[in-house]
Amino acid sequence: MPDVLGYRGKYGVLGPSTNTVVQPDFEMMRPPGITAHYSRIFTPNAKAISNESFRAGAMKIAEGVIDAVRSVMTCSPNYLVMGMSAVTFFGGKAGAEAFREGVEKEAGVRLSCGSLATTAALRAYGAKRIAFLSPYYPAANEEVRRYFTEEGFEVVRDLCLQCPSWTAIAEVTPEELRLRLRELDGPDVDAIVQVGTNLSMVRLAAAAEMWLGKPVIAINTATWWHALRENGITDRMEGFGRLLSDF
Repeated sequence: MPDVLGYRGKYGVLGPSTNTVVQPDFEMMRPPGITAHYSRIFTPNAKAISNESFRAGAMKIAEGVIDAVRSVMTCSPNYLVMGMSAVTFFGGKAGAEAFREGVEKEAGVRLSCGSLATTAALRAYGAKRIAFLSPYYPAANEEVRRYFTEEGFEVVRDLCLQCPSWTAIAEVTPEELRLRLRELDGPDVDAIVQVGTNLSMVRLAAAAEMWLGKPVIAINTATWWHALRENGITDRMEGFGRLLSDF
C-alpha cells in the first residue's frame, strides 16, 4: 500500500546539520503526493577561513553521509536526494559518479546529487559556456571547475564568496548575490550556475533569468527537479525558473 501522504513518492534528503536552506527550499517545491524526510549529517559549525579548513570541513561532512543514509532508510524512502553539494564535485566526473554509486550501494535506492543534477539541467537548457558562483574557497571552486570541464562545459569564470562558517552561508543577502550575478554575467556566458546548498538562491535565480535573459540555475532547484524527473514526476511549477516550468 502507498504511504498516505507520500503516495507518489517518499524522498530521503541528506544534508549537513548546519544547513538551514535545503529543507525549506525542497518543501516549497514539493508537489502533491511527494514527501521529503530530512536526515541530518552531524556537522560542527567549522570556521571555514582557508582553503585547507574548508576542504577538511567538507570531508568531515562526507564521512557522516553513510550514517545519515542508514538513519533515513528506516522510513523506507523510495529515493534519496543529496542536500550538500561540495563533496559531490570533488574528484571530477569520476569522483561524482563514485559518490553517487557509494550512496546507492548502501541505500539500495537511487540518488540525485548536486553535481550530476546541474549537469542534467545545463544540458536541458543546451548551455555550453558557463559561469558559476559559490560560497566556497578557491580550492573548492577548482574542484567545481574541474568537474564541469570534464563534463564538457567551458567554464568562462567563477566567483567564490569565502563565507566564514557553514551557517554564515545562509546569511548572504539577495542584494549581495544580485551584484555577484552581474559580475559573472556577460555575452560570453550561456548560463550561470550557483552551487552551495545553504546559499538561498531559488527565488533569486528564477527572477534573474528574466532580467539577465539566460538560464540561472540554483543548485537546490536543479537537484530537486532532477529527483522529480528521474521518478517520472513531470508536474510543471511556476515561480522557480524555467527548469521546473518548462522541462
